[in-house]
Amino acid sequence: MTIIGSHDSVVPRPLAELPWGPILLVLAIGGLGLAVLYSAAGGSVEPWAGNHALRFTIFLLMALFLSRLREKHWQFLAWPAFVATLIGLVGVEALGALRGGSQRWLSLGPINIQPSEIMKPVLVLALAKFYHVLPAGELRKLIAVWPPLVLIGLPCALVVIQPDLGTTVALAVGGFSVMFLAGLPLRYFIGAAIALAALVPVAFMFLLEEYQQNRVLTFLNPENDPLGTGYHITQSKIAIGSGGLFGKGYLEGTQSHLAYLPEGHTDFVFATMAEEFGLLGGVLLILGFALMIRWGFRVGQRSASNFGRLAASGLAVTIFFYVAINLMMVMGLAPVVGIPLPLVSYGGSAMMTVLICLGILMSLDRENRIRR
Repeated sequence: MTIIGSHDSVVPRPLAELPWGPILLVLAIGGLGLAVLYSAAGGSVEPWAGNHALRFTIFLLMALFLSRLREKHWQFLAWPAFVATLIGLVGVEALGALRGGSQRWLSLGPINIQPSEIMKPVLVLALAKFYHVLPAGELRKLIAVWPPLVLIGLPCALVVIQPDLGTTVALAVGGFSVMFLAGLPLRYFIGAAIALAALVPVAFMFLLEEYQQNRVLTFLNPENDPLGTGYHITQSKIAIGSGGLFGKGYLEGTQSHLAYLPEGHTDFVFATMAEEFGLLGGVLLILGFALMIRWGFRVGQRSASNFGRLAASGLAVTIFFYVAINLMMVMGLAPVVGIPLPLVSYGGSAMMTVLICLGILMSLDRENRIRR
């Protein structure tokens, strides 16, 4: 009998070593995204589905390449990658392309790079490396707090002035999750939460742009201006609710096809999907993401090194943030902050980030299996 992974196996060893469970989940979620974008365009590959399939293929191959690296390579690359990406963020402020009122992209000929997206996994790796080399006895001293705060604060400050509030919050959540998992005293986080709560009114008045303030006010009372600032949320709720239990049927959605639902192929793609596939389709999609995120945390739990534990858990939190905020946003449970649904929404930035995270997680998972 042929054993997969043995020397005489018909399956090449690199393929046999891959974690096929998470990969199949990613293929299923990406395939669903392709189907939804095809439907959102009225049953056409153009302009979204074809590009989505091409990007998905390229970034998945990139993730498979990253999975072949060893943990020592990620440890070596963590800080240089952070510095390089931080320089990229500075470059955005000096030379970045302006789109939709935001300056977030670096144009390198035909290629547009969004350093803030790359910073999400890179920041997690940099913080994991810091706590990996920090002696355990230093965790209760200030040396365990202020360098990570600088590592988090610098990219957050550069991103918030782009302005990009959603990515700023994502960076902060990923960074603070690594600090929490590293074992810092709980009193630090309680104090930070109290200080943050006190600063919220000040930040709302003086740091947020007018359109960002309107998003918060719309979240608190979307019915106040249903045809203006509350239009997105109102139409999203209508689309989700009209899908019922089993949906209206594939290619039969009306909110997206009749252009009632704005951004039905990007930020509000879940509403487009839920209208056609119903509650059942929405639950299955959420379950797929939940299994992927659970696997990421399990990779961290199985890691023998502190770096692997913190990096895997922080990357899993990064993916969770994407999914949770987007779903809460389209259901009216969070302000609209421009966070797409990874692997499903049209656009390459979120897809690239999540598949980078997946590639690193597969690499750490492979390291765990080699050690065992």
